[in-house]
Amino acid sequence: MFTTIIVQPIFNLLVLIYNLIPGHNFGLAIIVFTIVVRLLMWPLVKKQLHHAKAIRDLAPELKKIKAAAAGDRQQESKLTMELYKEKQINPFASLGIVLVQAPILIGLYIGLQKIIKDPHVLINFSYSFLHFGWLNQLANNIHQFDNSLFGLVDLSRSALGSKGLYPPALVLVVLSAVVQFIQSKQLMPSGKDARSLKKILSDAGQGKKADQSEVNAAVGRGTLFLIPFFVFIFGLQFAAALPLYWLVSSAVALIQQRKILKEDVVEAEHVAESAAVVVSRSSDKPPPARQAKNKKRAAKKNRRRKR
Repeated sequence: MFTTIIVQPIFNLLVLIYNLIPGHNFGLAIIVFTIVVRLLMWPLVKKQLHHAKAIRDLAPELKKIKAAAAGDRQQESKLTMELYKEKQINPFASLGIVLVQAPILIGLYIGLQKIIKDPHVLINFSYSFLHFGWLNQLANNIHQFDNSLFGLVDLSRSALGSKGLYPPALVLVVLSAVVQFIQSKQLMPSGKDARSLKKILSDAGQGKKADQSEVNAAVGRGTLFLIPFFVFIFGLQFAAALPLYWLVSSAVALIQQRKILKEDVVEAEHVAESAAVVVSRSSDKPPPARQAKNKKRAAKKNRRRKR
């Protein structure tokens, strides 16, 4: 069922792109495919980013709730859920988005592995209505299949394999880890006074208590290096097609995140400008006491005119 519902549609989208693009280069097909998938997932990604930002903005209020609860976990949970309800935030929304994205990533991985191991699956595993043009030529001569990235990188080879080190694939792995690091850092809140997890544990050994939110933030900063590290380590073992996908996906995600963050900054500036206009307009008005005096003077003038 997973193969029919998830793997085969994703696989056939990649095959369709490969069949239609000029030159029929497999590396270019992966790049175009990744961009198309990221664009299709844009509504989910946008929702996820806004939700993550909303949760992060609530950190000061959550800290106040923790202080007010004074160790009463039940009261703290109740107040926290009330805050989420007031701000219309679903704390489990990000989990749902991850559950939607995970099958897509797994399906793509399986599809790429099938093509790398046996190019004949381009014909055998694809839908019959895709058998036109270039796919018909491949059916007659599968050796015409170009599994490289513009002839520069053999996407079926891994950076570290039975044939030894393969530098072109290693470049893709390094780039994918670097871009992943930049992407993660872009969303990481910055704090000049933030303590590292090592410092928190050291202070705890001296009897100083640490707030749980501070501990969570320190752990989050640790994942900034952890995720790129795993991308690099696993990327060394996989065929170069997968690091290429991860590189392009992270690069597109970086652009999407920058767009969302820029929109948030523009929105914040607009709110600030609107508030400034309201303040300036209110400041132009005379104080209430002076307004009352002006009304009395105007009334006296009107009486004199009538006389």
